[in-house]
Amino acid sequence: MSIFAKLQFLANKSSKGGLKMAVPALTHPCWQKLAAGGLSKIRTQHLGTQLLAKRIERSTDPLPARAAEVHAFFTKWERILPTEVAQLTTV
Repeated sequence: MSIFAKLQFLANKSSKGGLKMAVPALTHPCWQKLAAGGLSKIRTQHLGTQLLAKRIERSTDPLPARAAEVHAFFTKWERILPTEVAQLTTV
């Protein structure tokens, strides 16, 4: 097996069954919906995501600031949370 084939195999293996989606841009309307309570509709077993959802739910920050925080979180953890990222635009 060539080195290119090995790298491609490892990349596919690490993407958990081929779920590989990019995080939508900050201007996408999903971030406002998620920050306004939609984050609680994301199905996840990831503790960090669950804690973020509770913190955003209780936050008194303005909606754009909460949306930016949610976007920054998913941008940072995109590779670890492919299942959650796939749900972002469906909320």
